[in-house]
Amino acid sequence: MARRIGLIGYPIKHSISPRFQQAALDHHRLDIRYELWETEPARLRSVVDDLRKTENVGANVTVPHKEAVLPMLDRVDELVAAVGAVNTIVKEGDDLVGYNTDVYGFLEALNRVKRFDPAGKRVVVLGAGGAARAVGAALVQRKAASLAITDGVFGRAEELAAHLVHYAETTLDGVDGSGTDVTAFPWQRVASAETFDDRNLIVHCTTIGMKHSEQEGQSPLSPEVIPADALVYDLVYNPRSTPLLEMAQQAGADTLGGLPMLVYQGAASFRLWTGIVAPVEVMLKKAEEEL
Repeated sequence: MARRIGLIGYPIKHSISPRFQQAALDHHRLDIRYELWETEPARLRSVVDDLRKTENVGANVTVPHKEAVLPMLDRVDELVAAVGAVNTIVKEGDDLVGYNTDVYGFLEALNRVKRFDPAGKRVVVLGAGGAARAVGAALVQRKAASLAITDGVFGRAEELAAHLVHYAETTLDGVDGSGTDVTAFPWQRVASAETFDDRNLIVHCTTIGMKHSEQEGQSPLSPEVIPADALVYDLVYNPRSTPLLEMAQQAGADTLGGLPMLVYQGAASFRLWTGIVAPVEVMLKKAEEEL
């Protein structure tokens, strides 16, 4: 019987993870199938519990379950405990163990594709969900000068900002964000160019513009508010050229789509499940073909 790995999320019709993960599994001739497990919130616990079956190796976790899945696991690694979000589950013996490879994937794409170092940079993060938690932790780790977070629910942005300050103080042995000034601001201010003055990096962590989402075809920002000298990093990867990236290009800004991060975090997950170094070039080629 072939073993199984699944992607747990809702909705996930847009996902290409099965394509490039299966290419990696086949490359190493592993008898494992990577599947889409579309999971409405009410079914999350039963799907996670099913991971304990003999044939299951683990899973990826995506929107909207990266935070909700935490109490359903037996244990998590130190990074997950600090970030507060899981994107990878590995069955280790009888335990389900949570990991976060989004932090690695986010930074790896910045470095490999754009040679961008967040240290000393002024950053805006759009969204305060599971992906934004990983992004925020990565930016604080790399000592960005400032990090301003917003979300459609302002309380979520405030909570994440406080969480990141606490993370820096308790885990990174830092004071006041370990050099990073972390703040939250209301979503309504994304309509103002002043919000983005002197910002070096804008990271979009919501599903706005994602294929098959309720906000497909939309952008969180207009060209008028985007600085021409900023890098706009949209974690949405399908479509590859998102409405936000098109707006950023109109503004003259540099852009980075979500596909490299998706593959790099997936490669880190692959190694956790299999103990084998992932064939990143095989995965990137397959992902690009799919889009």
